[in-house]
Amino acid sequence: GTRLTRVTRELSPRDPDLAMAAVAAAVPDWRGGTRLGELLREFLNRWGQRGMARGAIVVLLSDGWERDDPALLGAQMRRLHALAHRVVWANPRKARPGYAPTAAGMAAALPSVDAFVEGHSMAALERLAAVVRGADTGAVPEAGAGR
Repeated sequence: GTRLTRVTRELSPRDPDLAMAAVAAAVPDWRGGTRLGELLREFLNRWGQRGMARGAIVVLLSDGWERDDPALLGAQMRRLHALAHRVVWANPRKARPGYAPTAAGMAAALPSVDAFVEGHSMAALERLAAVVRGADTGAVPEAGAGR
């Protein structure tokens, strides 16, 4: 399954390899299937209105393959988008030639994503860092609403 894991501390090393190794060690279900809609609902109900998401840059790292109802993911992404300053999605599959965000979960989430970037390599994660810093727009395809 998918669960919430706070990884802020693990992302603090300046060396990206060390940071990603620390994240992988801290997340018990790093390679589990995803239930993103339920996960986001839990996050937003617990911390969204109380300020953790309000005005934040929220980064999701997932291929968007949703095990549950994609409509739930779409609804929770709309809630998140309304609270957050920016929603950034890093998808490791995006780097594949011919990739299109057709997985039901990804398609449901994309209209609420401000920046849609690759997440398959260290170079892609460096671009993700640039997007978070605001040095790169991480432009989403026309299907995304953005801000």
